[in-house]
Amino acid sequence: MYKQNHLAAKLAAAADTMPDALFLEDHTTGVRLTHGQLWAKAEQMAAALVRLGLKTGDRVAVQADKSVAMLELYLGVVLAGGVFLPLNTAYVAGELAYFLGDAKPHIFVCDPANLADLRVVADGAGVGHVLTLGAAGGTLVDAQNYESAGFDAVTRSAEDLGAILYTSGTTGRSKGAMLSHGALASNSEVLKNYWRFTADDVLIHALPIYHTHGLFVATNITLMAGASCIFMSKFNAQDVLSAMPRATSMMGVPTFYVRLLGEGGLGRASKNMRLFISGSAPLLSETHDQWRAATGHDILERYGMTETNMNTSNPYDGERRPGTVGFPLPGIQVKICAATTGETLPDGEIGVLEVRGPNVFLGYWQMPEKTAEELRDDGFFITGDLAKIDADGYVHIVGRGKDLIITGGFNVYPKEVEGAIDALPGVVESAVIGVKHADFGEGVVAIVVLEAGANITQSDVLAGLAGQLAKFKQPKRVIFVDALVRNTMGKVQKNLMRAEYVDILS
Repeated sequence: MYKQNHLAAKLAAAADTMPDALFLEDHTTGVRLTHGQLWAKAEQMAAALVRLGLKTGDRVAVQADKSVAMLELYLGVVLAGGVFLPLNTAYVAGELAYFLGDAKPHIFVCDPANLADLRVVADGAGVGHVLTLGAAGGTLVDAQNYESAGFDAVTRSAEDLGAILYTSGTTGRSKGAMLSHGALASNSEVLKNYWRFTADDVLIHALPIYHTHGLFVATNITLMAGASCIFMSKFNAQDVLSAMPRATSMMGVPTFYVRLLGEGGLGRASKNMRLFISGSAPLLSETHDQWRAATGHDILERYGMTETNMNTSNPYDGERRPGTVGFPLPGIQVKICAATTGETLPDGEIGVLEVRGPNVFLGYWQMPEKTAEELRDDGFFITGDLAKIDADGYVHIVGRGKDLIITGGFNVYPKEVEGAIDALPGVVESAVIGVKHADFGEGVVAIVVLEAGANITQSDVLAGLAGQLAKFKQPKRVIFVDALVRNTMGKVQKNLMRAEYVDILS
């Protein structure tokens, strides 16, 4: 099925052999869709796109709420030989103007409620067609009503571009990571096998699908395995709990697990589950321990990036070690290098993590200089993440290179300080940043979230760290907040905190 189209052939393999198997149950509407029905609708989407003039390699940008139709559109773009470009639903018009102007999509698809405003933005970027996904009146979804299935998939090889995902842009303008058919297919196949997904699995799908985690991991694996998913428009702890007795697995961000731990009945609801996976942000060891105590399961933490999809994973069999992201996935190489020389460092030393494998992206869209900076000639991608590999081979992510604090000539790795603060009684979590300091260049500042009712002062925190960390690593200020600033995927936004507290030590 679709043998001439590399990614579609891999994703539709189960539909070819078991078209009547359930693929999706929509938690909101109750709609059930088989693998065969999904691909029939994808073919209709592909035909509608081609009728609108989509040519091989054209981009289709989408900013729309999570829906089954968006999955059908994704697969339709793949079948039509286009390049899928999902955009975060939180982006405002000014941000969208940059993405549309940079990627120059032939088609932009949005939610009906935003059509009037975003049509102006899209027209300004020179987009050929502006369509909506979901409501009545000339929508791409309605085009399915007069398009028949049976679309002949456009020929695409493993090396051809399949998707562009823009990085979050915390430093400078966002970069469009170009992901090939081969990179997407190979990574999903490796993960399916490594995490033991089969046609018997039922995945709780509560992640957004404008992001690698929800689209290229959760959705692609379900398709490849011939499995099914309980499809939720967004995460709601009670909805997830109610779905667990019918499910076998869940992929989530740390926030999911923290919120579920606050719900009653978690242990009983999770009895049928075989696997809980966490990623997109670091999982606190405390959360890992609490989850094991409540459910008897060890959460499997993994590590990936927009540019590479998944790189490492804690093992399915064997110790899932809290505070680590496990081992390199099969076929993927990692090494720790000195930031200045690129020299490979021995195990145990902290340096910049580099990754090589079939999962690595092709480069940044229309940014050859930036591509050359971050992709080495030998195929290794310089991730920018600070990491170390311990004596047992587990990879530890210490922080982002840009988060490194240099105070008085000494390097401070925020993860180390955060770990010590998080271990103090009464602390829920913390974020450590560096801000300008007249004497030391940068000073260490800790932003701390406390347990309800905890009566802890800055002096208490510093006293708790005194015997654990060198003086230069200890915070010069401790700020208490109700919650850390996070993006929609749960990642702590240290760049925003640095901007907010830039003058606090002045």
